[in-house]
Amino acid sequence: MYEIFADLHVHIGRSENGKPIKITAARSLNFANIAKECAERKGINVVGIIDCASPYVIEDIENFLKTGEAYELEDGGIIYQDKVCILLGSEVETSEKGRNGKSGSAHNICFFPHLSDIKAFSNELKMHLKNITLSTQRTDLSGYDLIDIVEKYNGILIPAHIFTPHKSYYGNCTDRLGNIFKEKFNKIFAVELGLSSDTYLADTISELETRTFLTNSDAHSLPKIAREYNKMEVNDISFKEIVKALKNEDGRRVVANYGLDPKLGKYHRTYCDDCEESIETKEPVETCPKCGGKNVTFGVYDRIELIKDKKETKSPKNRPPYIYQIPLGFIPGVGGKTIGKLLDTFETEMNILHRITKDDIETVVGEKIANHIESARNGNCEVHSGGGGNYGKISVGDKK
Repeated sequence: MYEIFADLHVHIGRSENGKPIKITAARSLNFANIAKECAERKGINVVGIIDCASPYVIEDIENFLKTGEAYELEDGGIIYQDKVCILLGSEVETSEKGRNGKSGSAHNICFFPHLSDIKAFSNELKMHLKNITLSTQRTDLSGYDLIDIVEKYNGILIPAHIFTPHKSYYGNCTDRLGNIFKEKFNKIFAVELGLSSDTYLADTISELETRTFLTNSDAHSLPKIAREYNKMEVNDISFKEIVKALKNEDGRRVVANYGLDPKLGKYHRTYCDDCEESIETKEPVETCPKCGGKNVTFGVYDRIELIKDKKETKSPKNRPPYIYQIPLGFIPGVGGKTIGKLLDTFETEMNILHRITKDDIETVVGEKIANHIESARNGNCEVHSGGGGNYGKISVGDKK
């Protein structure tokens, strides 16, 4: 057994020949560049690319395998340069009957062991949406129906960013996942928390006590890969081993979740779109106390306050620690050139965040920036809440 780092939610912006996949993602995000970024700069051992059901991306994967730099594993996944295992995934938007009879929608990340599996899944999925070439298109499927199709092609389904106000189960569909998946809820063994929540918030909902928590980046650009990630204990890097870790089987497990302080997320608190300010009241409100307007985006923290069924956080004994990790790009004074210097010396971001001493960092970027990085690594930062699609901000120094 050994420990690895995994980020299981990375988008593709464009195909190799420039075809749009995820419209809001960077053009540089293609299959080959993601593999290289994880191997050479991030130090991520397993990456889940979740736009692989697009025929354009399938073509890119087939060409990528022909280069000889990558190969498929019998246990599932594609190995790149013997450093990175790529899991082939698809983010699928389902149509749900939401709260009070209103229509809702939710995102699901679905992973498949082999290219042949996701090709077959793609062929069936295209019958349920308008454009299979684009990422995360709305389908006519519910989560209850989708999980059967995913399992038909040897895949797994993980509800994505489960609390965000848009496109998530708790955010705009239901107060309980069990109401969506019903007797199939036991097939949901892992959920993705999203940038605006953490273990301490999620474990106020009792139905999640038996589910593994994942912290993933939902990266829309190469630098955003591994802004959240997971440490896992496995025998090797493959689809089969990752599934075992998510199921907590045969000694495989998630050892730790590394994520942003949820206050840094874009949807942590309710936000008044008229006043353009977060609403940080003690009790959740749907009307802005400042202007009286109802043009508000409900926050993750506030949603959880409404639907939780435990007075305080009580995590199961086997719940791994949630470690607040601030990515290098969030740290004041650490821009692209500084990150480049650090990577030239220390190879990967995982090395810088986990293995390199402050003194070694100081020799490359100086005392001031080294102190900022050390403060971020130790959690000595003041965090200002985000909301309404705006990230929170940090001030480096002692917490107030």
